[in-house]
Amino acid sequence: MDSEPTGVEAKRTRIGVLYALAAFFMWGLAVPLHFKLLSSVPALQILAHRIVWASVFALGLIVVFRQWSSLVEAVTSGRRLAFLSLSAGLIAINWLIYIWAVNSGHLVQTSLGYFINPLLNVVLGVLFLRERLHPAQVAACLVAGIGVIVLAVSSGEMPWVAIALACSFGCYGLVRKIVPVNPLVGFCIESMLLTPLALVYLMMTFADGSAVAFKGDVELDLLLVLTGLSTAAPLIWFAAAAQRLKLSTIGLLQYLAPSGQLALGVFAYGEAFGWVDAVAFGLIWIALAIYTFSALRSAPSR
Repeated sequence: MDSEPTGVEAKRTRIGVLYALAAFFMWGLAVPLHFKLLSSVPALQILAHRIVWASVFALGLIVVFRQWSSLVEAVTSGRRLAFLSLSAGLIAINWLIYIWAVNSGHLVQTSLGYFINPLLNVVLGVLFLRERLHPAQVAACLVAGIGVIVLAVSSGEMPWVAIALACSFGCYGLVRKIVPVNPLVGFCIESMLLTPLALVYLMMTFADGSAVAFKGDVELDLLLVLTGLSTAAPLIWFAAAAQRLKLSTIGLLQYLAPSGQLALGVFAYGEAFGWVDAVAFGLIWIALAIYTFSALRSAPSR
């Protein structure tokens, strides 16, 4: 009698893993490669196109999945709209820093930022959601902090790209956790809130002649349009995976994305990675291993 439910659950888990792998493959390899192909375009213009085309793509999905009522309900709620305006600002900052970092030879730092992010989420949970830390989680955060300090001392400056990415995305996740809204609807509203600013900026670039797009380079134009797809698709796949998998499973798989960014930066683009970097990243990985082991032990079985 238990075979059918077990089979259904196993199929659900397999589909969830495929969604998660697709999302983290996009974030770890496809998205940075996409932005590298746009290295001739100023970061702010890439961001503006990313916002506009992500809005178009998201609105199309709202139509396909018939989410208009949920969209209207979220927009007409002042509290939800205020929180989504805040999250829109945070994700725009995150996107701009990420685009600039990828095209300025800082892929290793972007990977560090997203390795730090899960541990920062723990700290934000304590500070704002009154969550309790296990001793292992405290140890993980301390070890990760030492890793960041090692990088800062060795380079003579804080790894601000990594810290800014981790903080902006961590705060974005915190806001989205607070506001009860469907992932697709929330993403669509965030994109639409940012679109007027993006369009004004793009019109200014066309007016002063600094615009790069739509000047006869069809390949470049297509790459800019596809930023909407490469932005929205992994977020939607991630949401689909989160609905099907345990959080501990998601937590393990999410390290694939920064691992891909690190490998891409070091082996494909020849970014510097010396012994000090290896020590710092080693400390981060130890911290993540401690954190993940603690999460697996405390996670309830489904």
